[in-house]
Amino acid sequence: MNSQNVAILQPVNNINPEPNKNRDLTIVDDSAIQAVDIASSASSTQNNTISVYTVKTGDTLTEIASMFGVSPETILYANDLKSQKDLKPGDQLVILPVSGIYHTVVKGETLSGIAKKFKVDASDILSYNDFSSADDLKVGMDIVIPGAEEIAPSTGANNPPPTSGGSSQGTSKGASSAGLSGYLTKPVSGAKETQGLHGKYRTAVDLASSIGTPIHAAATGVVLIARSSGWNGGYGNYIVVQHSNGLQTLYAHLSDVLVNQGQSVGQGDLIGKMGSSGNSTGSHLHFELLGSVNGWKVKNWNPF
Repeated sequence: MNSQNVAILQPVNNINPEPNKNRDLTIVDDSAIQAVDIASSASSTQNNTISVYTVKTGDTLTEIASMFGVSPETILYANDLKSQKDLKPGDQLVILPVSGIYHTVVKGETLSGIAKKFKVDASDILSYNDFSSADDLKVGMDIVIPGAEEIAPSTGANNPPPTSGGSSQGTSKGASSAGLSGYLTKPVSGAKETQGLHGKYRTAVDLASSIGTPIHAAATGVVLIARSSGWNGGYGNYIVVQHSNGLQTLYAHLSDVLVNQGQSVGQGDLIGKMGSSGNSTGSHLHFELLGSVNGWKVKNWNPF
């Protein structure tokens, strides 16, 4: 065998590692390939933070849901979508750190009973399933319960028992939360706290004032989400700011969103105005903390 008769190496017939997904390359200035926006795998994302995913050609709802470890219904609900058919390449999906489930109505169940069982609002069930009233609920019907999870024990790793307001105890690694002292400022002045710690991670509070009251960024960061229309999983018009230490702050039920996705904001900057959009019974700000700070999971910590 010599250079005259040695077999020439042949390339593989299909150079696309994902032949079923048409991910076109974009060439910039005839010399470079434009970076493609891809989501982190579920194993590398935190399970209590909000993510944004850009739909690619060939993506399916099930694949995206599996990637982030949530149910398909969760994605539909958070993005005002009804089915897989509504997904379009280029769409940006908000992936909430909560899930939803399907439930088959059995004899004797009522809307209020189902809502109580899964610890969700009956109005959310009505809205998502396009029910005009509780009378639309029928035995044998499959319904989506947005924001619900499978029934689990009332305490444990994923369901910690309630703690008293103002407590800063309880860290996932035994670390102190003292490093967070003074990091956040109140996002609204002169508002009344109408609901204390609530939400899945008990790191949300409701602050009420009149419609149009200015809302300010609680800390310096970059706007991850800025939604100025739609139901959006009950948040209505809302903003999520990503902070450099891993923390996310969420501002919901706004009447006006005054920032754009990707915009940098400083602590105290005006980002929106108070309202009553989404699942809201009156003008207030739903202010929520998500994420972790230096490995410390933000749980059981009163932001005020």
